[in-house]
Amino acid sequence: MSAPDPRLALGILGVGHFGRFHALKAAANPRIRLVGLHDADPARAAAVATEAGAPAMDAPALIAAADAVIIAAPTRFHFLLAEAALAAGRHVFIEKPVAATLAEADALLAQAAAAGRVLQVGHIERFSAAFGAVTEAAAGPGALSWEAVRAAPFRPRSLDVSVVLDLMIHDIDLVLTLAGTEPVGIEAVGAAVASDRPDFAVARLRFPGGRAAVITASRVSLAMERRLRVLGHEGEMSVNFLDRSLAVLRRGGAEAVATMPGHGIDRATWTDHDSLEAEQAAFVAACLDGAPVVVDGAAGRRALAVALAVEEAIRSG
Repeated sequence: MSAPDPRLALGILGVGHFGRFHALKAAANPRIRLVGLHDADPARAAAVATEAGAPAMDAPALIAAADAVIIAAPTRFHFLLAEAALAAGRHVFIEKPVAATLAEADALLAQAAAAGRVLQVGHIERFSAAFGAVTEAAAGPGALSWEAVRAAPFRPRSLDVSVVLDLMIHDIDLVLTLAGTEPVGIEAVGAAVASDRPDFAVARLRFPGGRAAVITASRVSLAMERRLRVLGHEGEMSVNFLDRSLAVLRRGGAEAVATMPGHGIDRATWTDHDSLEAEQAAFVAACLDGAPVVVDGAAGRRALAVALAVEEAIRSG
């Protein structure tokens, strides 16, 4: 009698731009047995199936064959696919946002808890080497203000959601993580430029104690831009994610900078790693080993709640 396969039997639901990367990473992961994949476009499914070396299947058959699924379909399908997978007793990874509405998110959280299944949300930035460097250098409780910018030239994908749910939600999740709490007030402006939904947005989040964050996102920018600035009682931190540079001016450093240029500032960089690979590895560890879920359904819901409030502020503004 052969020993049971210790690998996680995994299926991919949705193999568009990002789902394809999930499939290829899963196929190469020694702890995963990729049982198949599904996409609404049969030709797309067949092409990625050939690349990943796994069969294309319909969604019910794939859920039945797997122990866990990754959902990388468009946002409007997240709830139905996740609901079906959880009802079948499968662990679920959902690309951000966790769902289209808070009611859907709440239902999935309750269903996962009742079934005792893992529910992880794909906020990939939490697994990046860059964010690891930021959290090591962050001012912590002394932080008073965060400024985040994420901009990219227009690409005709993910247009089923606004730039808030497409790009800004990444920095919303990071700011909520750094702040350690939820905002008490939200203001925002934005506009549609190249699609029928907001393509750029600027949001101001107010936190308890007078702290604040300004988050800018654009998918109609002239150039790529990824920056984070943290101001607080302990000093300032400035991060440029594109050139992998981080500088921190700490308390008492200003005088040193004035008298001895180049001193009083801590500068650092980081070595990039494969964030998607790290994210999948965390999901596998949660499913097979019972490891804590790094970005669980509750975290995904918090980011979604703020993102939806930003969209509402844009509409009402």
